[in-house]
Amino acid sequence: MIISKRLFAFPFILMAFIFMFTNSCKKDEEIEKKDPTITWANPDDITVGTPLSAIQLNATADVEGTFVYSPAIGTVLSEGANQNLKVDFTPTDAVNNNTATKTVTINVLASTVTDYDGNVYYTVKIGTQTWMVENLKVTHYSNGDPIANITDSSAWTSLSSGAYCWYNNDIANKTTYGALYNWFTVNDSRNIAPTGWHVPTYADWIILNQYLGGYEVAGGKMKESGLGHWAEPNAGADNSSGFTALPSGLRSWDGTFYNLFYTCTFWSATENADDVSRAWRNGIYHNYPNSLPGDDLKRYGFSIRCVKD
Repeated sequence: MIISKRLFAFPFILMAFIFMFTNSCKKDEEIEKKDPTITWANPDDITVGTPLSAIQLNATADVEGTFVYSPAIGTVLSEGANQNLKVDFTPTDAVNNNTATKTVTINVLASTVTDYDGNVYYTVKIGTQTWMVENLKVTHYSNGDPIANITDSSAWTSLSSGAYCWYNNDIANKTTYGALYNWFTVNDSRNIAPTGWHVPTYADWIILNQYLGGYEVAGGKMKESGLGHWAEPNAGADNSSGFTALPSGLRSWDGTFYNLFYTCTFWSATENADDVSRAWRNGIYHNYPNSLPGDDLKRYGFSIRCVKD
């Protein structure tokens, strides 16, 4: 009996075709990926100076994966309505799930306080405290009495009463860096802070530094990032707190100015109980991420940031 070669080969050809068809179907099934569902509502309004955090950047997905936000966490947005926040989602199981993107909007509102002179300051909430985002620049006490503007170095040295100056006695520094005040201004009963606010005590500074992770890193979280104002290297600066510390320099007890672009030092309202010629302050520096407390003679001219009562 003679069997045709074609007939003999037919079952094998049929089996190969079935295998290829079945395998092709499986591949088609494998590449039919799911689109993840991203859940992310428009965040509540925030105020100018508040850095973006997990409170706003809180998208979730119905599968495991990673989220990349734009703008990123720690970004401080400008004032404005309906600003876009975007998230790019990459699923852990990329074989069965597609990447996904979602956009929401947020309103950034102005939160301000006004001093006696009419200067308006933005504010930011950091933990349980609300701070000014700018250095004080008022030239009057809250009752309207003028604060002495002392430009002469020898006169500055001999002071035992409140006084202020602009860095290098140049009013052009007012807008960006605010004024430099001696501690006698801080301690004056006529008050330098706007109503409902006060010059922070040393305890207030401790609360802030601890909330920001401790003295070793708090300075970086308070400093404006980049080199727009700060000298290199502006170590650790990311301004994730929204405090926006600028390198306002200082005026020494002898009346000389120095360290513009390199340091900022803020008075506290707390006197050194062991040496009444000195008071406590908080310093931030261009070359360290630290926030460094200390005390100095009351005749120094430092910046002031007020905190809400």
